[in-house]
Amino acid sequence: MFKLTDERLTELGANITTREIEQQPQLWKEVFSNYQAKRTEIESYMASIAHKHESIRVIFTGAGTSAFVGETVLPYLKGRVDEKKWLLSTAPTTDILSNPKAFFKEGIPTLLVSFARSGNSPESVAVVELGKQLVNDLYQLTITCAAEGKLAQNAHGDERNLLLLQPPRSNDKGFAMTSSFTCMMLMTLLVFDPLSDTDKEALVHVIALMAQAAMAQDHEIEQMMAQDFKRVIYLGSGSLASLAREASLKILELTAGQVATLFDSSLGFRHGPKSFVDETSLIFVFTSNDAYTRQYDLDILNEVYAEGIAKNVYSITTMSDESFAGNQFVYPESGQSVPDGYLALPYIVFAQMISVMAALKVANKPDTPSATGTVNRVVQGVVIHPVEVTKC
Repeated sequence: MFKLTDERLTELGANITTREIEQQPQLWKEVFSNYQAKRTEIESYMASIAHKHESIRVIFTGAGTSAFVGETVLPYLKGRVDEKKWLLSTAPTTDILSNPKAFFKEGIPTLLVSFARSGNSPESVAVVELGKQLVNDLYQLTITCAAEGKLAQNAHGDERNLLLLQPPRSNDKGFAMTSSFTCMMLMTLLVFDPLSDTDKEALVHVIALMAQAAMAQDHEIEQMMAQDFKRVIYLGSGSLASLAREASLKILELTAGQVATLFDSSLGFRHGPKSFVDETSLIFVFTSNDAYTRQYDLDILNEVYAEGIAKNVYSITTMSDESFAGNQFVYPESGQSVPDGYLALPYIVFAQMISVMAALKVANKPDTPSATGTVNRVVQGVVIHPVEVTKC
C-alpha cells in the first residue's frame, strides 16, 4: 500500500492515513529527541511533586484512542515504577466526567496525565477543570499533539502543569489516530520508565526498524485481507491486551462498522467472548515477548487454530514458534528483547495497516470513513453538567 502514488491513494480516500502510518518510525526518533531536550525539566517537575508528598495518585486519562494510551502503558509501567510513591491508574475522561467523585478525592495528591491529539475534546477539557475543583493538590502532565489546542493553551502559565508537545506531524489530519497514539505512548514510556537514556534510545532505534520491516511486508498483509472475512478479533496479554482494544477500534472506525470486531485478553477470551468466532473470522494474537506470558498467548493460538472454526488464525510475533502450526507474521529477531510496553508500538503499525486495507476492501474511505457524519474527528454533542463541590 505504501508503494501506491499519492494520487492513487487520494483517489481511494486513503492518502492522509497511509502517510501518517508510514511516518511513525521517523516521528518516534523525534519524540526521543524532544524527550532528551525536556528531560531536565521533566525530572525536576516530577522530583518536586515527589518531595512534597509521601505518595501521589497518577491517573492516565484521555477520550477514545487517547484513553487507550494509558491503558496500554499501564501494565508495563506498574512493574517498573516505585508504586509506594507513584500509584498508577487509568481512567477515560468519559468515565471521570460522569462520575468525578469516584476518581478525584480532595485529600489525595493527584497527577493527572492527559492524553489528547487535538486537546479540544470537551470531556478532556472538562475533566481538568473538575480535577482543579475537587482535588486540593492537583498536578498535570499534558501530553498532546496540538500546540493550539485548549489543553495545551491552558497549560501555559500554570506551574503545576507540565506541557509535553509531540511532533507537529503527529497531530493526525486523518480521522483515525495513528501517529498521535504512538507518539503519546512513547513519550509516556520515556517519562515514567526508569531505564537509562542509553537503553531508551536503543529501544527507540529497534522499534523503528521493526515498524519499517512490518511496512515492507505490506504485500503479506494484503494477502491476509484478500480473504473473504466479516469479523476480526484481536487478542493479547498485559499491555498487548489493551493494545488489542485500539487495534479493534481502528477497523471499526475505518470500515464504518462494516467489519465486526472484538478484542479481549488471551486468557479472558474463553470466558464468553469466544462465542463470537465463526467461519468468517480472522483472529490476530499479539504474542508477548515475556517468556511466561507468551505461554498463554500460544495456548489460545493453538486452541482456536485446532478448533478450525475461524477463517484464519495469526500470531503477530518477534519469533517464529514451532509449537504453533498456524500462520505467523514475524517481526525481525532484533525485536525479541523489546519489552511489551515498547513492543506495542511496532505491533499497532501492523493493525493500522490491516485497518486501512479492510476499509478499502469494503469500499470505504479511510481518511473520511463516516459518510453519515455521525462520528467526528473531534467529538461533538457533549453537554457538560455542573457538579456540586463540597471541598473543605
